[in-house]
Amino acid sequence: MAISALDLFKIGVGPSSSHTMGPMRAGALFRAQVVAGPHADDVARVRVDLYGSLAATGLGHGTDRAVVAGLLGFEPQRVDPDEMKAAVDDVVRGGGLEFGGRTLAFEWSTDLLFNRESKPWHPNALTITALDGDGGTLLSTTYYSIGGGFVVDEAQAAAGETGVADVEVEFPFTTSEELLALCSRHDLTVARLVARNELAWRPAEDTRAALLEIWGAMQACIGRGVRQEGHLPGGLMVRRRAPELYRHLKSQETPNLITRTFSAMDWVNLYALAVNEENAAGGCVVTAPTNGAAGIIPAVLQYYMRFQQGAGDDDVVDFLLAATAVGVLLKMNASISGAEVGCQGEVGSACAMAAAGLAQVMGGSPAQVENAAEVGLEHNLGLTCDPIGGLVQVPCIERNAMASVKAINAAQLALSGDGRHRVTLDQAIRTMRDTGRDMLSKYKETSEGGLAVAFIEC
Repeated sequence: MAISALDLFKIGVGPSSSHTMGPMRAGALFRAQVVAGPHADDVARVRVDLYGSLAATGLGHGTDRAVVAGLLGFEPQRVDPDEMKAAVDDVVRGGGLEFGGRTLAFEWSTDLLFNRESKPWHPNALTITALDGDGGTLLSTTYYSIGGGFVVDEAQAAAGETGVADVEVEFPFTTSEELLALCSRHDLTVARLVARNELAWRPAEDTRAALLEIWGAMQACIGRGVRQEGHLPGGLMVRRRAPELYRHLKSQETPNLITRTFSAMDWVNLYALAVNEENAAGGCVVTAPTNGAAGIIPAVLQYYMRFQQGAGDDDVVDFLLAATAVGVLLKMNASISGAEVGCQGEVGSACAMAAAGLAQVMGGSPAQVENAAEVGLEHNLGLTCDPIGGLVQVPCIERNAMASVKAINAAQLALSGDGRHRVTLDQAIRTMRDTGRDMLSKYKETSEGGLAVAFIEC
C-alpha cells in the first residue's frame, strides 16, 4: 500500500472526517452507483442505517445531514457549506430527495435510522438501501468510514483494503526504520524522499501546486476563524474564542522575553482554535489527517511561517511532505480513526506529523525528524475520544491547541539532540495501535464515557 500526501491532506467540511466527510462520500458513491445501474428508474425510496459510532455520535457530528447531502450529489472536496445546508434543510422540511432527475419521498424519522450495534469490520458503518415501490430491495451497500475521510465498502473491508489505490512508488517503506535506511542510502531528507514517491501519482510541479493550495485553504480557514463571532451550533453554547484572542494579540505589546514567548504560544493557540472552531461550525477545513485534529498542522506551520525569517513556499512543501511520511506510517500500521483507537489516533497522529514537519524545515536530519514524531506521538498515547454531546467541541478544540504547542516542543527536543533515542517511532505506533485495541469502546467516540458523561453528571 502506498499513500499520497493528497490522500492525507484533503479539503473538505467539518465537523468530522470520519463522521461527516466519510458518510457524505458514501452517500455520493451510492447515488452514483444507483444512477449508473439498471434499476435507476425503479427506485422509489432510499433508506439509511447508521451503526456503531456513527449512530452513537451521529447527531452531534452531523452524520445524518452529511449522508443525505451525499445522496443529493454533494461531495466534501467541492461543497459550498451554505448551499449544502439549504439543500439538506429542504429535505428535512419534507421537500423530498432529488435523485437521478426524480424527487423521491424521504421521511427523516423513518428513512434514516440509528442502530447502536456495530458492524464487524469497523465501528463507523452505514448501510444505504434503494427500495422499489413495493418496498423490495434493489440495491443495498454497507460502507465503512475508516478515518480521515477514507471510505471502503464491505467487500473492500473484508479484503483489508484501506480506500487507497495500490501504486508502486520509488522508495516504498512500511516502518520508520526502513524510511531512515532509505534516506541514508540515497542521501535524501525525509521530505525529498516523499517528494520522489509522489512522482508515482503526478509530476512534481503538480504536487507542489496542490500542497500550496492545501496551505492556502488552511490559511483561509484560520482567517475566517478569527473573524467569526458568537456561539458554535449544537446546544452546548460554546463561545468562539479566536476573534477575541486575535484582537488581544493585535493590540498587545511585548516588552520582555517571557512576554514575547507567551505571545508566540498565544499565536499558536489562536491558529488552532480558529481552525477547530470553524470545523465545529461545519466550515471548510483541511483534513490533516482528520477533521477532529485539523487545527494542529496549520497552527504549527503558520507559527513557523510567521516567526521564522525568510520562510517561504519551499518550506510549506517540505513541511507537509515530511508530515506525510509520518502520516503514512500511522495509517498503515495503526489508525487515524478516533472511533477505532481513541483520540490518540487523531490528535496524537497530527501532533506527530506536525512535529516531524517542523523538525524538517528547521534543518533536522532524518533521525531528528523521526525523533520529533516519536516524541509527539508518545506523549499522546492513551488519549481517549470522549466528546460531550457527540460534538467536535469539548474537549476537541482546546485539545488541538494543546497538541500544537506539544508538537513544537517535540521538535525542539529532537533538534537539541542528535536523533538517537530509546523508543522508536515504530514502537510508539505499535503501542498506539495496541492501546487502542485495549481501550474500552465507551472511550472511543461514542460519548458514553469520560468527559462526555462527567459533564452530564455535573
